[in-house]
Amino acid sequence: MSRTRQPGTPSLLRAINDRAALELLLERGPLTRAQLGELTGLSKVTASQLVERLEERQLVTRVGELAGGRGPNAQLYAVVPSCAYVVGVHVGPREVVAASADITGRIAARVEITTDGADDPVRRVHAAVVEAAERAEAPWAKVRRIVLGTPGVVDPTTGDISFAFDLPRWHHGLREALSKDLGRPVSFENDVNLAAIAEAKVGAARDVDDFVLMWISRGVGVAAVIGGRLHRGAAGVAGEIGYLYVPGGPPPDYTRTGNPRHITPSFQQTINEKSVRALARQHGFRAATAADAVAAAVAGGPAGEPVVEELARRVALGVVAVCVVLDPPLVVLAGDVGSAGGEPLAAHVQEQVARLAPVNPRVVVTGVPTDPVLQGALLTGLTTTREEVFTSGTAERPR
Repeated sequence: MSRTRQPGTPSLLRAINDRAALELLLERGPLTRAQLGELTGLSKVTASQLVERLEERQLVTRVGELAGGRGPNAQLYAVVPSCAYVVGVHVGPREVVAASADITGRIAARVEITTDGADDPVRRVHAAVVEAAERAEAPWAKVRRIVLGTPGVVDPTTGDISFAFDLPRWHHGLREALSKDLGRPVSFENDVNLAAIAEAKVGAARDVDDFVLMWISRGVGVAAVIGGRLHRGAAGVAGEIGYLYVPGGPPPDYTRTGNPRHITPSFQQTINEKSVRALARQHGFRAATAADAVAAAVAGGPAGEPVVEELARRVALGVVAVCVVLDPPLVVLAGDVGSAGGEPLAAHVQEQVARLAPVNPRVVVTGVPTDPVLQGALLTGLTTTREEVFTSGTAERPR
């Protein structure tokens, strides 16, 4: 049976035009009615009606004038930053970091709360989120959602945490508990995946549809973006490259142990905090953290070259394992150790990968060295929030 396409209704067309204008204002900054009309292809009358509508919805406001030409100066309009807020949270075993951003993406406040990983997660996250909102002077009625980045596996079906190695108190049902406690939608995402989202939008992978992010820090992980979309896998385990088997001992048997803590030997052990610091010490570089040790080796020039080369060889094993399957054009090294290695480490990894397999991705260092997980959480929250606010123009009320 044939179906007839229904023409766009006036209300639908208005919503589309409103959304296009708001996106332009976010992207290009203050614009006049005439400029909005020109950029959207709308007539002067329709553009004026659009601006009036957005003013009534308290989504845009006058911010100045544009001089020039005959007659009175044209009014400039911009998105009202305080029409909505989101809060991003990066949870680690020792601290919870939260930041609040307004609808334009400007980070208005950032807070850190120390924790030993065993504290009540609802209480800790609540404290961090509320403090971030208060410091930003964001009315709670305008806080639309909270996005949390956490190490471990997030179930793509339920949105809950399946397993978090360093966070024993984080469990199934926590997302619902936090949503109920905060009275706002709460979502979890793997921390490395959020770092990849930040990399794609504001970092070294901008305008790249296919890339792999290799996270090297206290732990190791991979995020794969394919066709511009983050690949999570059926169980949310995509990218848990720490469990990649590395020859040198008996093969692991997950079905027998049933405990990821007992899976050895693994790729994780070759480039974790302990092994990287040990590698650096062998060549005379001692530091409190693996990132500091790698940074010292890079700064050490020829004396530190053996450290960088050996670390690159180890990293390349994981990069090759991913690239021979996905064959991406770009690999981004991130995490505090990846950032500390900088361009020297990236160049050595690229060389090693080309030697090990018939793939030759460009390997670069991250373009988001500061708070990449937190930035990814905020960007994720903003994408959904803008869709809601720009479409409905209403702020969610506390439940």
